Formats: sequence, C-alpha cells, structure tokens
Amino acid sequence: MKAVGVVVEYNPFHNGHAYHLEQAKKVAQADLVIAVMSGSFLQRGEPAMVDKWTRTKMALAGGVDIVIELPYVYSTAPAADFAKGAIALLTAVGCESFAFGSEDGAIQPFLDTFELIHGHQEEYNALIKESLTTGASYPKSLHYAYKQLSQKFPATYIDLSQPNNILGFHYIEAAKTLDSDIKPMTIPRIAAGYHDALQEGASIASATGIRQALATSCKLQQVQDVLPKTSFDYLANWYRQYGKFASWETFWPFLQFTLIRHTPSELNHYAKVTEGIENALIKAAKTSHSFSSFMEKIKSKRYTWTRLQRMLTHIYTGFSKEQLHNSVTPSYIRLLGMSMKGQAYLGKYKKDISLPLISRVAATKDAMLTIDIHAAEIYNLSIETGNMEQSLPKDYQTPPIRF
Repeated sequence: MKAVGVVVEYNPFHNGHAYHLEQAKKVAQADLVIAVMSGSFLQRGEPAMVDKWTRTKMALAGGVDIVIELPYVYSTAPAADFAKGAIALLTAVGCESFAFGSEDGAIQPFLDTFELIHGHQEEYNALIKESLTTGASYPKSLHYAYKQLSQKFPATYIDLSQPNNILGFHYIEAAKTLDSDIKPMTIPRIAAGYHDALQEGASIASATGIRQALATSCKLQQVQDVLPKTSFDYLANWYRQYGKFASWETFWPFLQFTLIRHTPSELNHYAKVTEGIENALIKAAKTSHSFSSFMEKIKSKRYTWTRLQRMLTHIYTGFSKEQLHNSVTPSYIRLLGMSMKGQAYLGKYKKDISLPLISRVAATKDAMLTIDIHAAEIYNLSIETGNMEQSLPKDYQTPPIRF
C-alpha cells in the first residue's frame, strides 16, 4: 500500500483541502493519504477554531485515511521547525512521498531554491545579519537575503514572500536535512490565496477567509458553499453545543488574566519571551478591552503579529524555555483517527514504523506527549467555561476515531 503524506491544520477543512487531497493522491499514485495535523494550537500562534477531534472527523470524512498529531512543540513553531517535525513523522509512518499546496505549483523551482540557499549558506546568513542591523524584522531580513542571492545567481526560483511557498521550501529543507527518502510533490493552490477574504458565490475560499467571515457574523450559512457538507455539519454541531468558535478574541479574558497575574520575571520563564517585552505585555494587558486592541499596543517592526502570538501561546499554555530546549526530535506517533483503509495500512506496516505508535495516552510516559495533553486541557477549559454541561473529549480517555 503506497501512502502520500500531507501536513495540515484543517482550520477548518474546506473545499480547497478536498481538492488538494484528490490531487495529491492522483499525482503520487497513492493508495491512501496520511495527514499530520496540528493539535489544539497552530503554527501562527493561535487556538484552532474547533478541537482536534472535530477536525480529525472532518479530515476522515474529506478523504484522509490516517490522521496523526503534530506535537505542540512543532505545531506552534516557526516554519523551519514546524516542517522538520511534520516531515520526520511522515517519514517515520512510512510515506513514500508528501504533497503540499503552493502558489508556485511546480517542484523544480523549490529544489533550485534549496540549492541556492544551502549552497551559499554563509553569504545568506551574512545578508540576514546585515538586514537585521537596520532594524528590519527577521522575516523581512530573510526576504532581503534571498532577493540578493537570487539576483546574484539568476535561475527560476520560487517567490518566498508567499506563505505556502515558504512552508513548501521548509518541507523540502527538512527532508534534505533529515536525509529522508520521502519524495516532495507540490499541488498548485487554486482560486483563493492564503489571506484572501471570502468572496460571494465562490466555491473555494481560504481557511483565513472562512474564519474571518465567521468571526464577523457567526452565520454559518455564509460559508456553506465553500465547505464539504460534512465539515459544515461538524461546525454547525460545534456551534450549537458551545456557542462560539475558539480564537484569541474569545480566549482574551483568560489570556488577559494569565498575563496580569504574572510578574515580569515569571513571564520571562516562558518560551520565546525575550528582550524585556514581558513588561510591555503586562502593561498593555491592563489597559486593553480586546485581543486586537492589546496586539495593536505591542506589535512593532521587531515583533511581528505571528511572533507575538506564538509567544502568547506559550505563556497561555505554560510552555517554558526549558521544555523548548529539551524538545529535539519527535519521539512518538500519536494516532488521532483512521479509515478502514488506514486501519489496514497500520495492520500491515506497523512493525516497519520507526517510532512508537500511540493510540491511547494513559499508559504512555513521554515529556513531549505530556505537553500536548496539557495544551489540550487548557484549550478545553477555555471552551467549556460557562458551559460545563458540554464537555470536550479528554485526551487521556479518547481513543482514535474509526471512520
């Protein structure tokens, strides 16, 4: 059985994702799809709009055969570490290839871009350092260094200002760095860009556009046309039960309390809190009535919105600098769900999987897994507050979903 891997968040699973799965299977000539999916908190440093079990059901209903969890350590990390964790897991679970969506849509420019940067690593690093000394943010400095190199050594390279291209580059970088035999493939992103707002009458929209539309009105009907029926039904059921979708705005009272109850020295204990920003975080939290107003007070050229959100995620979940330092490589594969075909694949190849496959966490002792469970518990409590009759699935009790 030939498996193709995908790296996903499915926040939520929409028609564009369904297209990506269909194309990935076709291009890879694969028998099944394995998705490594972020858990409770996501790569841009924000809570998933619905929990990982609901998103697992969406994935399985949409055509994924096996869903495994990307540990919190990687799911909330910058692109390079996010990719490294994901590719390590897809390699360990036996995927022959992985397919990612991109704005560029062709694989060779990604390979050429990798060779450009890693073939001139010292010069690239020097250019980044040069840009940082001007006060530019780290992402802008990366773009500056890449632009200088690509002009010096002209060829067909990818546009590294595009979000999916950036992730795609890091997936390939991770596969090369890990010396993995997994083969990269890319599917052109169609219809809607990563940051595009929801367009009336469209059948495909970005997950960002869908979330923005729901944050504005919470009328599910306006996103019905861009979601598979199963995803729409899962979202509608969630909203009936909890009356809200998770976001930093809905979590703001809890985040505000978390920030204010700490001293600056205590905040400095958490991962990615640097350079004295802890004082600014507490000051802004005391005078902000919403998450967006809080962020407007603290964001700057040096601290991008995403960098700040990751920092706040770690404060919110209690993820320390020591825990980040001790997290090196994935040490397990956490199974969230599987189709009948996925179950057959695991039955056939379980002995060949190079990491422990965990289906029930209660009997497993692993520091990285403990972080995942704790993050899920914090997420659940934030959703359930004020609605204790509707409790979310508990990580240590919930078996993999069989679809």
